[in-house]
Amino acid sequence: MLTIGQLAAYAGVTVRAVRHYHQIGLLPEPERDASGYRRYGATAAVSLIKIRTLADAGVPLSQISRMLEADASAFAEAIRTIDSQLRAEIERLQASRRHIARLTAGDSLALPPEVAAYLDRLRSIGVSERIVDAERDGWILVAARWPERIVEWMPGKVAQLDDPQVARLYRVLSEIFDDDVEDDPRLAEAADIMACLAEQAHAAGEVILGEEADDDLPHDLIDALAVESDARVERLRELMRERGWSGWNRMERLAEPPA
Repeated sequence: MLTIGQLAAYAGVTVRAVRHYHQIGLLPEPERDASGYRRYGATAAVSLIKIRTLADAGVPLSQISRMLEADASAFAEAIRTIDSQLRAEIERLQASRRHIARLTAGDSLALPPEVAAYLDRLRSIGVSERIVDAERDGWILVAARWPERIVEWMPGKVAQLDDPQVARLYRVLSEIFDDDVEDDPRLAEAADIMACLAEQAHAAGEVILGEEADDDLPHDLIDALAVESDARVERLRELMRERGWSGWNRMERLAEPPA
């Protein structure tokens, strides 16, 4: 006859596990002998080894009792069901690991890989991390509203970076927002470039990203995000209005430039 410690050691489990199995009714608890100790026989050892084997295989404790009592056919069917559940869980965990791996650079949080690649392209042309971070947060708002359109829009955004004016704009903005000059004269240069690009897009009849979706909220949030990130953005918007254009993200031509 075995003590609980001897039984646990023989079956390769802890005493705490044996007691837990008693509590949930998985392993019968023997009566105490005259000395006040519980003694376990060979049947208990066999049962505990079976329980440990099934538990180690991933069978939920709630299902082990039924499996121990099942005939060969029912046992095999239960094993197939559990195997299918484990396979699905493994696939879910593997997908989670792939997602976690994409987050290591930080850019993929809440963003598809196409946007992360675009942000890397910004870095490659010398755009500062502060501007890249602002772009990333803006794209998070866009992706949340139009997730199915991102793949469609990104090739055009990447192609724009081949335009020397666009590349120059990003570099000027990087210089401005990496410094702490309150009324930076380079803001005027940035406004000139932005107004020129807006004029070219307007003349070519290009549709502003998301314009056809008839939803102002994402654009309003992006405009607000820019202002919240740096108060100087408001000055840049004033300069754009002086040049006949409204907005930071969704620029629209004003009826008449302010006097």
